[in-house]
Amino acid sequence: MKRITVFLIISIFSFYMLSGCGDESKDDGKTKVVFWHSFVSSTVPALNALIKDFEEQHPHITIQAQYIPTGDALVQKLITSIQSKTAPDISWLHAHYMEDLVKADAIYKMEEFINGPNGISQEDVEDIYPALRQYASWRGTLYSIPMEATNLALLYNKDMFRAAGLDPEQPPKDWDELKDFARKLTFDKDGDGKLDQVGFFLPVYPAAGPLGAWMLWQFHPFLWQAGGYKIDLEQTHVMYNEEAGVQALTLWQEIYQDLKLSVFTSDYDVAFASKNLAMAMDGPWNLPRYEEILKGMDWAFAPLPAGPVKSATIVGGEYLAIFKQSKNPEAAWEFIKWIIEPEVQAKWAMTSGYLPIRRAVLDVPEFQEYLEENPNFKVFVEQMEVGQAERPIDFGGMEIMRHMSDAIERATVGKQDPRKVLEDAAKLSNKVLNDAKAKRK
Repeated sequence: MKRITVFLIISIFSFYMLSGCGDESKDDGKTKVVFWHSFVSSTVPALNALIKDFEEQHPHITIQAQYIPTGDALVQKLITSIQSKTAPDISWLHAHYMEDLVKADAIYKMEEFINGPNGISQEDVEDIYPALRQYASWRGTLYSIPMEATNLALLYNKDMFRAAGLDPEQPPKDWDELKDFARKLTFDKDGDGKLDQVGFFLPVYPAAGPLGAWMLWQFHPFLWQAGGYKIDLEQTHVMYNEEAGVQALTLWQEIYQDLKLSVFTSDYDVAFASKNLAMAMDGPWNLPRYEEILKGMDWAFAPLPAGPVKSATIVGGEYLAIFKQSKNPEAAWEFIKWIIEPEVQAKWAMTSGYLPIRRAVLDVPEFQEYLEENPNFKVFVEQMEVGQAERPIDFGGMEIMRHMSDAIERATVGKQDPRKVLEDAAKLSNKVLNDAKAKRK
């Protein structure tokens, strides 16, 4: 409950956000469903269109969408609202919020709706990509439903490939080619001793800073590609220090040092647009922006290069939970149930830039046409088949994430031995797991 205690500290920001809620009911005969979210501004028009479609098809229900500026502010407001009994009907969540909300007995198990009189089939549930179902659950129980998906792919500049003598239609397929291409695409153009073009950007940020979790999120595919995992299925010990973790972190260290990334900008998207960077990892959320800022540049997305064991990318997204304080849980479920229909998911994906959450969307003719017209978006959709979710850590997850991030920073920025830093981190992580286990006895 430590994190819940932290979140109960009411910031001035949260206070004013709550004080602005007021009376959210209107006497117009319609059922109101209050929906909190933190979608970025570019997504809001697509969300508004989605809600309008729902309300036209369900004239007895009104969706009252409320925007909270950031995910951190949203979870603070949620925890505070639970205590003041002003929680919304539905809220948009990140997966790592789930533990706190379940422990607070704040959200419904989705099986109560899935198996109810207005439910959906098990076939529909299983049509949702497995990685998303995993993220939507806590300790094997589904507490939310994914609304959209994202993953990571490789962004690259085709013109730079041509200039370096590389085939622009053959991006790197594996780790060896990634390192080779990155070196060939890195050079000092004017001979002043400073690199003017860098071949590949790695997201190395201070572990204790706000981007430490973002760095770790992008490290996971490399761990999986080498055949590794963060933790064992029984959550008795961490596994990121095993050989696969050493291989993945060694790769990051070699690239980081070879390309002198310690003196390169962390604003990789600006560097790519400025033609100072040839390759980087990114997600579909930036596609609309790149269509604008990369005009006149020949660029594309490709699948992440495969590792020594397999191909893999990390899947993310946001999830919808129904709160037990909801005055209209059945109407809230009606909205969620509608959102995951294949045709609705297809339209939402095409207008928002997010990926669909289920395979059946691929059978929608309009969506197939859209993929053929938008090959970069198609890369992300096809990668969902090799997408993985982080294995859950029920207790001490935030501390273990920090240990991993510290190890990445020590190996790359600190030039320390990857095996040793991972072993040091694992000792701390295993102590957290053992301490949590002892407390539960």
